[in-house]
Amino acid sequence: MSAHTYAYPAGATDPDGPALRKGAAAARARHAAGRVLAALGRSVAIIVPVFLVATFVTFALRSMSGLSPARIQLGENATPEAIGRVEAQWGLDRPFLAQYGDWFTGVLHGQLGTSWVNGADISTLIGLGLGVSLSVATFALVIGVVVGFGLGTLAALRRTTLVDRAITGFVTVISVMPAFVVGIVLVALFSVGVPLFPSAGYVPAEQGIGPWLSHITLPALALSFDVVADVARQLRAGLVAAYDENYVTGAVVRGLSPRRIFFSHVLRNGVGPALATLGQKFPALVGASVVTEWIFGLQGFGRFANDSAQAGDVPAVQGVLVVSIVLVVSFNLIVNLVLARVMPASQRGV
Repeated sequence: MSAHTYAYPAGATDPDGPALRKGAAAARARHAAGRVLAALGRSVAIIVPVFLVATFVTFALRSMSGLSPARIQLGENATPEAIGRVEAQWGLDRPFLAQYGDWFTGVLHGQLGTSWVNGADISTLIGLGLGVSLSVATFALVIGVVVGFGLGTLAALRRTTLVDRAITGFVTVISVMPAFVVGIVLVALFSVGVPLFPSAGYVPAEQGIGPWLSHITLPALALSFDVVADVARQLRAGLVAAYDENYVTGAVVRGLSPRRIFFSHVLRNGVGPALATLGQKFPALVGASVVTEWIFGLQGFGRFANDSAQAGDVPAVQGVLVVSIVLVVSFNLIVNLVLARVMPASQRGV
């Protein structure tokens, strides 16, 4: 600040005011972008070695399992010579690291190998089932976020009241309800009792949004209960803790409206735990979908994983594990970037 301040005539404005405001806005944008880039760098530094270790362990499971395509194709009574010929055709007679190098190179190019059972491309098989499971899991996550945020916010705003206790009791009950039980009840109520939704099957979104939504609604609802409960609990706890902070008291003293206090201070500081919960929930939803896929007759990712494991199709199981790893690290990366953008610096940590 200069020692001499120029006094503008009445009604006049500082010509440098707009430029200063634009400069301040640009500085804030650069600062926010820097936070996101720093979070991206930290996440990548963690994700890359985790992915390398996880894929190595995943591939090593084949050697540890003792399974062989020859056992699947020739049966248990196959001769050692016949087993050796089949394993040589699949390249299993090569050194372990050479096999891993070729497999990992294929993974980086999106090639997950060939099924021991039917010789089909595993990437294609997983892609067919993954579309079904991602549709259901994404819709379940949307339901969980919308309902969970609504219940958690209402409970925090009405904390210690009957509304708060009712919401707390409700989310406690739904958190212990298994997805397969919820799925059966939903089918009985909304497919048999009141035929609002189909009880089984799947229609791709390309064939119509309405039929697609009608087929994934009940499975998504069955999976969403756990998400609703966790998001509501974490959000309520975070918002209640934020309301007890000194900056909220200061905002009240300054005369800010409750609406502005909530959206500008409380929500931004209290939403972190709920967002962190979502980073774990989405991959878990995809993995847990196997039960609901059986109930609702869906040929999804979870059912493919279960069928492959039962058949001893090790390359298919490896492909499932790799895709699961990618889902976990990708969604956690997204959540970390959102946290870096939304949460204040005092709560982001290292």
